[in-house]
Amino acid sequence: MNRVFHIASYAAGQAALLLTTGAVASARAAEPQGVSIQVPGFTMHGDSASWMIVVLLTMLTLLPALLLSMTPFVRILVIFHFLRQALGTQTAPSNQTLIGLSLFMTYFLMQPVAFAVNQQALQPLEKGAITSWEALDRGSGPVRQFMLQYTREKDLALFVDMGHEPRPKQPEDLPMRIVIPAYILSELKTGFQIGAILFLPFLVIDMVTASVTTSIGMMQLPPVVISTPLKILLFVVADGWNLVVGSMLKSFH
Repeated sequence: MNRVFHIASYAAGQAALLLTTGAVASARAAEPQGVSIQVPGFTMHGDSASWMIVVLLTMLTLLPALLLSMTPFVRILVIFHFLRQALGTQTAPSNQTLIGLSLFMTYFLMQPVAFAVNQQALQPLEKGAITSWEALDRGSGPVRQFMLQYTREKDLALFVDMGHEPRPKQPEDLPMRIVIPAYILSELKTGFQIGAILFLPFLVIDMVTASVTTSIGMMQLPPVVISTPLKILLFVVADGWNLVVGSMLKSFH
């Protein structure tokens, strides 16, 4: 009886071993030999595909910042910040409201540029007429032309000298690494100039209010408490939001 039991145990063990060996062999046969990812203009295999995915994901995280820096978003947001400071309302409108309005104004202003990029680069790429690098080169043309319209020559010359680039025959020959930071500097300067102009009428109200309260001896009441409602009332009566937004949009045409 014991002998029969040992024979049965031995047969069961051999069967289990054969099943395990067969499963491992099947798994190895089904295991993919390498990962292959195809991106327009690239074909990646194995470990290179993994690193390329990491690079692409990193670029996607930087893409919003790059796009916002190459659009009127910088100037618009700076002007709105100065306007809120001039009104004396520290949190109204909120940051989310100002950023949302700035984004939609940016979309409104950049729509012709996006249409040109679509016509010159995206549609030929979808049809297979050009490669991804050619599409990138064609698509950067309208964006570069838009930025150069509002970039000062002084800012362009600064980055050309610092980058040891040769003097171009025309601004369109400059690379994007020169145009983008020069454009941001020009937009910041323009935004600060418009913000300073917005400050002047509200500054006059603050000075008049401070002079009146001091002359009548209201030392216990801060002038800001009186001037802030007056500034808001003046801004609302003059339809300030329409004037400010309209002036910003006209500055891009």
